[in-house]
Amino acid sequence: MASSLTCAGVVWALLSFLCAAASCVGFFMPYWLLGSQLEKSVSFGTFRRCSYPVRDESLQMTVMVEKCGRYASFQAIPSAEWRICTVVTGLGCGLLLLVALTALMGCCVSELISRTVGRVAGGIQFLGG
Repeated sequence: MASSLTCAGVVWALLSFLCAAASCVGFFMPYWLLGSQLEKSVSFGTFRRCSYPVRDESLQMTVMVEKCGRYASFQAIPSAEWRICTVVTGLGCGLLLLVALTALMGCCVSELISRTVGRVAGGIQFLGG
């Protein structure tokens, strides 16, 4: 298969894919902030959390749910700033994946990536980062 990338372009494509994959894994994992609450280890990310408190009406007290999960809805994310962070980080990961997958296709398809397309992809990648 012919490639439209130089040697440096192939290295860029592979590194772009690895960085995009690492960013997406980091976005989906709920380990951004670690701490403890009610003597239990807790952690959460932008839209996932582990070991979170819930009000148990039958016992009339707060209990810890010791499992990981997403927030019930977008509005259940604790603050507007955290919702904005979720959207911006998700869009950034999407842009990084788009550029990385396009660059990987450029490794296999001839004349897919020109100098102009490479510069635009680098700009999109910068914006995504």
